[in-house]
Amino acid sequence: MYILGFNSTHDGSAALVRDGEVLCAIEEERYSRKKHHYGFPEHAIKACLDHAGIDWKDLDHAAFYWDPKRRLASFMWHVFRHLPRSLAYFKRQPGIWSDFKALPKKLEDEYGFAGRFHFLDHHRNHLASAYWPSGFEEAAALSVDGTGEWEATALALVGTDGRIKILQSTNYPHSVGKLWETLTQYLGFRPNSGEGKVMGLAPYGRPDLVAKFRDVISSDGKGDFKLNLSYFDFHVGRERKYSDKFLSVFGPARVPESEIDSRHEDIAYALQAVTEDLLLEIVRQLHAISGMDRLVMAGGVALNSVANGRLVRETPFKEIFVQPSAGDAGASLGAALRVWHEVLGKGQEGRWTMKNACLGPEYTAEEYRSALEGSGLDFHESGDAPREAAERIARGEIIGWYQGRMEYGPRALGNRSILADPRNPKTKDIVNARVKFREGFRPFAPAVLAERAAEFFECGNAEAPYMLKVFDVIPEKRAVIPSVTHVDGSARVQTVRREQNERYYDIIRAFGELTGVPVVLNTSFNVRGEPIVNTPQQAVHCFQGADMDALILGDYVALKR
Repeated sequence: MYILGFNSTHDGSAALVRDGEVLCAIEEERYSRKKHHYGFPEHAIKACLDHAGIDWKDLDHAAFYWDPKRRLASFMWHVFRHLPRSLAYFKRQPGIWSDFKALPKKLEDEYGFAGRFHFLDHHRNHLASAYWPSGFEEAAALSVDGTGEWEATALALVGTDGRIKILQSTNYPHSVGKLWETLTQYLGFRPNSGEGKVMGLAPYGRPDLVAKFRDVISSDGKGDFKLNLSYFDFHVGRERKYSDKFLSVFGPARVPESEIDSRHEDIAYALQAVTEDLLLEIVRQLHAISGMDRLVMAGGVALNSVANGRLVRETPFKEIFVQPSAGDAGASLGAALRVWHEVLGKGQEGRWTMKNACLGPEYTAEEYRSALEGSGLDFHESGDAPREAAERIARGEIIGWYQGRMEYGPRALGNRSILADPRNPKTKDIVNARVKFREGFRPFAPAVLAERAAEFFECGNAEAPYMLKVFDVIPEKRAVIPSVTHVDGSARVQTVRREQNERYYDIIRAFGELTGVPVVLNTSFNVRGEPIVNTPQQAVHCFQGADMDALILGDYVALKR
């Protein structure tokens, strides 16, 4: 039985499940080349179907990541409460209800879909996307994002029957995700895209504004919280998400691409600080009311790796699994899995556990060679590509590493990566300025052999295969790996085991044998403003336009003349 899950708003994506097994999951941006693609994921769906060797007519079910009827009711109530200011909503979202309502007929008329269509509620899809792949038999589950149909935060329990029981929720407009969207815009970055930049900026700030931020968002001490709406305009549909009051208290907004000053850094610091404190409170409350020892997390706020690191260290949960495509792209996966396990009543039957996030398309050696021929690059076939990559990195080269299936989610985890030497203190600045063409304050992640992670990072026994947890670098190691040590002494760690990604593991191991440091700098294979590369041709193009030394496509090593 084939089940398609998809999302057609921001971060459009598709996921294909067969009898409970996830076959493929892809973001539309990798095809459209529009970062955080908004709209129907036609190419992503086709890629999923092609991977399985099927057509639309072979699909038994299709599931959308949203329930428009439930959303319409809550949306109209919200607009009514905030009249007349909320009339601005209708200028910005006139067709969203009709677009969603038309989806079943669109699939039938345009693509020949003849199966059963499901509208499924947003936060349960997030929760399912984290629970089913986790492998935990039962777990507490947390979803935190901008908003679903009505909820913005959902605390849940998932028992052995796989049923999701919502224990506590906080409703829109009181939303951690909307808080971050607003401050991302205020700080001159793109909302629903630049939140990671704000997180990277935060450690440069001071705690001077944290007290003032306690008036912007407050909590009841038991996991529920409120935004002080006088600081915001997003909830009345305004394009500018912050209010005049926010400007009067915190000063003028930063103009995009202008200089970042200490006030901007302090605001980012305060935002991160209050978010961490609130999430700690929410997770401790969830532990208390669920009685579980294991936690699964999704929703866009679950991508806050700094906060996740604190949750590992400072909450009672023994294990925490964060789904690597935690944002709305990942809700497609949750929707497809919910049809099999919940709607069809399969329970634990056919359950699939995530071993790695490499769920996207894969290309052949012939396609690699075709992309290189006529490119103007010199290339040869390596007898041991991981070893050659490690040797080049140890010599100070920066390489594009392109292998196997593309990762699902916003992080490159060793198949669409740019790799470099973390020991050189200049590597961070070189990669930011000459390779990625991005802001100099942004940090890079270390990829480390899982069995040796505790030698370099204060992570204990915790692993972070999806680069979604931040740990402190052991003080005496900070000078050893300076280019992956952030300004506050932390690092967004990726732990790597051979059974998760054999060739990637072999690079890090070989680099460790050559240098004594089993750690490499890993960043996504793209440049600023572009999605991660998908096809071999895109990898070649990106390599030619950036200051990298070598490109390794499968076993082919390409060099610039």
